Order: sequence, then structure tokens, then C-alpha cells
Amino acid sequence: MTNIDQYGRVRAAWQAAHRPVAGVPRWARIAANAVPLVVLPSGLWRLQFVFSDGGIGEKIYLVCLSIVAELLAFTAVGLIATWGERFPRWMPWAGGRPVPRLFAVVPATAAAIFLTVLWTVAFAAIFRDVTMGGTSLDPDFPTQGGFWEASMFYVCYLPLLLWGPLLGAVTFAYWRRRSQHGAE
Repeated sequence: MTNIDQYGRVRAAWQAAHRPVAGVPRWARIAANAVPLVVLPSGLWRLQFVFSDGGIGEKIYLVCLSIVAELLAFTAVGLIATWGERFPRWMPWAGGRPVPRLFAVVPATAAAIFLTVLWTVAFAAIFRDVTMGGTSLDPDFPTQGGFWEASMFYVCYLPLLLWGPLLGAVTFAYWRRRSQHGAE
């Protein structure tokens, strides 16, 4: 089998797994797919510091934080896609069974609330030139570094204000759709 054939098979499998399930409203598909996109700029912002001065531990932390944030954001797609409807077959005791509605709704709702509060409080503090703890921002903090550095910081981080509300909307659509279809 050639690499092109393998690529086609992988692409087909990816598309099948991420195909929206029946009954997902168009707005929920757009919102679910937007979640990873609103998180991406902040991860790219952090990755620039991997190439600057600093210890290896700090660099590993920044890369891992960016990857984990993006993976967590991507779980919103599971609320509209076929891969989020059933547990993977390899899971003991639950493999292949439908995901219970509350198993997805409770953590997604908690995450939506947490993210909305977190980023709202964080930006309220940053706009007052203080940390979330109330101390003055470090002179090296991007918003203190001049117009261009502050502008790029805000362009990359302000989209995070949408993460919680978008996740909340997608969670509501998931709960509503699963409730109407009599899913557990």
C-alpha cells in the first residue's frame, strides 16, 4: 500500500469519526469547531517563548500547556461528532456503549462555567494592570511592554473569553439533542 493510499484511508476515517451526528444544529457545529480555534492563538503566543532564554523545564511546560489546552478545547467537537457518542471499544466495561448524557454534560458544563469565570476575572485583572491575586503586573508582562507587544498579546489571548460561552452553548445543544432522542 502506498503512502497516498494510507493517507486516503486515514483521512476517510478522520472524516467519518468527526462527522456530526444527526440532529446537531448548524450553529452548534460551528461553535464546536470554533472552540479549538479560539484556543490556538494563545498556544502559538506561548510557543514563541520556547525559542527564547529560559530553562528547559520552562520550555517543556510551555509546550505541554499549549498541547493540553488544545486537546481539552478539541473535546468540544466530541459533543457534536460521532466519536463523542460511544465509548471507545478498547475501554473495559464501557467499550462500545453509548456515553450517558450526564457523563458528558456535567463535566462540560462545569468546564464552561470555570473557563468563563477564569478568563473574565483574568482579563478584568489585566485591564487593571494587576494579577488575579491583586499584585502589580511584572514589568516584563506583555501588556507592559509597549503598544505592539500588548496588541499582539490581546489579539492572541482575548479569544479565550469565548471558550467558556462557546463550550456552554455546545453543551446545551448536546443535552437538548440527547434529551429529545431519549438517550440516557
